[in-house]
Amino acid sequence: MVSLRPFALFYFCYFAYSGLFGPFWSLYLQSLDFSPWQISVLVALSTLARIAAPGFWGWLADRQGRRRGIIISTSLLAGVAFAILCLAPKTFVWVFGCLAFAHFFWAASLPLIEASTAHLTRSSPGRYSRVRVWGSIGYMLLAIGSGYVLNRLSIASMPWLVLGLLVMVALVALTVPDVAATPRASSRESLRDTLIKPPVIALFLCCFLMAFAFGPYYTFYSIALKEAGYDKSLIGWFWAIGVICEIAVFWTMPRIMKKMSLEVLMLLSLLAGVVRFGMIALGIGVPLADVTSQSLHSLTFAIHHAAAVGLIHRYFAEHHQAKGQGLYIVASFGIGGSAGGLLAGVLWPAGGVTLCFGLSALACLLGVLVSLKGLPPGGRARAQAV
Repeated sequence: MVSLRPFALFYFCYFAYSGLFGPFWSLYLQSLDFSPWQISVLVALSTLARIAAPGFWGWLADRQGRRRGIIISTSLLAGVAFAILCLAPKTFVWVFGCLAFAHFFWAASLPLIEASTAHLTRSSPGRYSRVRVWGSIGYMLLAIGSGYVLNRLSIASMPWLVLGLLVMVALVALTVPDVAATPRASSRESLRDTLIKPPVIALFLCCFLMAFAFGPYYTFYSIALKEAGYDKSLIGWFWAIGVICEIAVFWTMPRIMKKMSLEVLMLLSLLAGVVRFGMIALGIGVPLADVTSQSLHSLTFAIHHAAAVGLIHRYFAEHHQAKGQGLYIVASFGIGGSAGGLLAGVLWPAGGVTLCFGLSALACLLGVLVSLKGLPPGGRARAQAV
């Protein structure tokens, strides 16, 4: 039996990097005197890479029947790219080039890890979330700790701190075992036949809209908090509040999934998105509103992500699992996140937090309608294999 501990450790380290990069990278770019549009472009590179990279790496992994070698090599190459960034001039062109290279390889490992974890936990509903929760724990610890570290070292140390975490991820990747999925003998369905099913189209559209809503969040939320008067340590805590609530939901997911179908969970996450992003648009700078909106991360991310992974595992045959998880990353964090972040870069000078996060709330409202139509709450199956 394959141990899940290396996967939990990989999630921990992978999202520890995200816990530093997500909350504070935009502040670092702002310290280099880049414009809002330049900041949105550079932040969007991480999501733009998820348009082409996951599909390619997922196709390659399914074709080879092996995932471990790709996970190790791409993690190492992402670290090399960031090492170059640390030494390169901090001009827009150099930062753009190094980040584009780093993110293309960085985007490879997560969908492959997700596919392997979903496969190994397929017989135990909710067990996936017990493994994935370690990623949230890593994110939380770094989001909190990094604020204090950066207050002490200054924001200029960001690239070197990121590089250190990428080295740690590459070392942990060496411990991840290979998981070779065996195609189901009864399934001869092509990938195209799967993708044109109405529920699959609805699922990817819901994921696109949620990620679109998160585009302004990942690009400008920390900047909005800074402009509201919070220092870097408090900004880290606000990000951590969301992840603490996310951890609680991931840990209790086995019980949640015994009571609610994946379709209900998807709808619930989108409804929470309407409330959360609406509160950010109208209440940023009000401590109670900021804490409440961040607590809804448990629904807009944890519940949403677990439901999406579960539905993909249900709809995609075994020999399409890595491609399915890769396409989920493409549709959501790739196309959706990039579109939302780049549009926010255009709109931020004109309407700031109110306009950008109001658009996020509207995207989630549209997602609610799509979910009701294409993934009705009275769906046929309870949560399974997640």
